[in-house]
Amino acid sequence: MTSERIYVGSYTSQTGGGDGIAFGPLNGIAAAATIADPSFLVRSADGRFLYATNEEQDGKVAAFAIGADGGLELLNQQPTGGAHPCHLDIDPSGRYLLSANYTSGSVAIHPIAADGSLGEATQYLQREGSGPNADRQEGPHAHQIAFDPAGAFVFDVDLGSDTVYSSTLTAEGSLQEVDRLHIHPGAGPRHLVFHPTAGAAYVINELDSTLTVCSYADGKLQTVQTASTRPADSPGENYPAELLISADGRFLCGSNRGDNTIAVFAVASDGLSVELVQTISSGGNWPRHLAFSNDGTQLYAANEQSDQIAVFAISNGRLTAQGEPVSWPKPVCILPV
Repeated sequence: MTSERIYVGSYTSQTGGGDGIAFGPLNGIAAAATIADPSFLVRSADGRFLYATNEEQDGKVAAFAIGADGGLELLNQQPTGGAHPCHLDIDPSGRYLLSANYTSGSVAIHPIAADGSLGEATQYLQREGSGPNADRQEGPHAHQIAFDPAGAFVFDVDLGSDTVYSSTLTAEGSLQEVDRLHIHPGAGPRHLVFHPTAGAAYVINELDSTLTVCSYADGKLQTVQTASTRPADSPGENYPAELLISADGRFLCGSNRGDNTIAVFAVASDGLSVELVQTISSGGNWPRHLAFSNDGTQLYAANEQSDQIAVFAISNGRLTAQGEPVSWPKPVCILPV
């Protein structure tokens, strides 16, 4: 089992839920901060601060100072102006924290002070639109904030309207729209990753178990391929969640909730096509989040509904289960240190 230290965010409001954020090596994780529903975590580039969504009806984002031992001290919280924020990211300059409010379909931007605390929001941006899935796409549902590799453009992924918005972030902390990618209707785009070197990006779609491959240049995405995240004729319902790309851009890993698998795609050298080469059990039920170890040799899977974190060895772009999954309540985000 890996000795790398990780932060783990857990749902606290679910039956049998955790206390908040945990920390430590996987076989010795322990509570580090008691806070409501920290469903996504990010760390500042200098490693001094950690930020968490509080995925509640009255959404908040929380700022923590990281101690020398990895312990967390709450600095402050700020409202996100929306419901159930589920994802966040720090802009490459380190000046702003951006968060996605899932239920209300909006984006919030908060300035980051020198001491790591969060100031009052500089923008609450409400998205509009809907999709053909009556149950899940009755309105906008922002699911992710992501920056391109150059840090020049920021993207918010909207599951409710099958749209990926591309913007620039102004010095004053507001988004100015550049373009929109319209994914095929009913796809339910959830998370986006960029190829590290090629002009390409990939969107995993929650509602129809597909992966959209895009060309990318100057803030604009264009669809070039759509691939399934599961083998042909797979039975039952399935809802993909997380998407990762290896540091060398040679493979992608996506989580399938329902099938309870991790899908591995080989990526072409130009980045513009993929092939599903492996599906492997996620080691539990409902793999919401995946994370690579810092050295890229292992993958963590947070199996939310079975209260388990599984570890996989990575070799030549293929996964092999490593040891027994570790029990932890409702894990939904893993952040290696």
